[in-house]
Amino acid sequence: MIELQHVSKKYLLKKALDDIDVSFPIGKIIGVIGENGSGKSTMLKLIAGLLQPTNGEVLIDEKHADRKISTKVAYMSDIDQFYPFFTVNQLVDFYESQFQDFHREKARDILRLMHIEGDEKIKHLSKGNRGRVKMAVTLARNAPYILLDEPFSGLDPMVRTSIVQGMIQYIDLQSQTLIITTHEINEIEALLDEVIVLRKGKILGQQSTEDIRMEYQISVVDWMKQLYEGRTKYE
Repeated sequence: MIELQHVSKKYLLKKALDDIDVSFPIGKIIGVIGENGSGKSTMLKLIAGLLQPTNGEVLIDEKHADRKISTKVAYMSDIDQFYPFFTVNQLVDFYESQFQDFHREKARDILRLMHIEGDEKIKHLSKGNRGRVKMAVTLARNAPYILLDEPFSGLDPMVRTSIVQGMIQYIDLQSQTLIITTHEINEIEALLDEVIVLRKGKILGQQSTEDIRMEYQISVVDWMKQLYEGRTKYE
């Protein structure tokens, strides 16, 4: 299980996360949503061990999250961090050399699904196709926890739905937990088991999508809007 206990994170004078307590249940697809600057990316970087909290603890299966936690956490950044001179195939080779849980054939299957050729140089790909490559190599890991930070950024709205539907077949919810930050809530709402709403570094709400539909009879987007407007209480 992933747990953040009284976690705050400051960048100089700016507080990105402010004393939050949250846990992520195992075997779920969880959306972390909120406006720009709400702390979504910071939260994922803390879970991935790429940042350390200013205060509080980030625990992965009861162990502190640090750089070594990458053996359990597959993290896809919202920015491009690839060697641009690599071809797609060379990137697959690199990931296989770095992560014992990397499944080469799964990576190739996902790349075929996303219509990416292995001999293309990454620097020549469009922003959307670079995003597809990032998603492919991340999902090809058999890590217990998969973190996708804005995975649909730059993708044509016409192809998002098909990519979301194709992506889910490569997640094993018997052994994996998927956490997604996204602005494209409508496209993935049907996939989400649970959502966490952030605003200005604080958690406004955490709820199962089924409970939102049953209790409030509204969409996740409308529930988030009500939380932002203070019309829905979260205990």
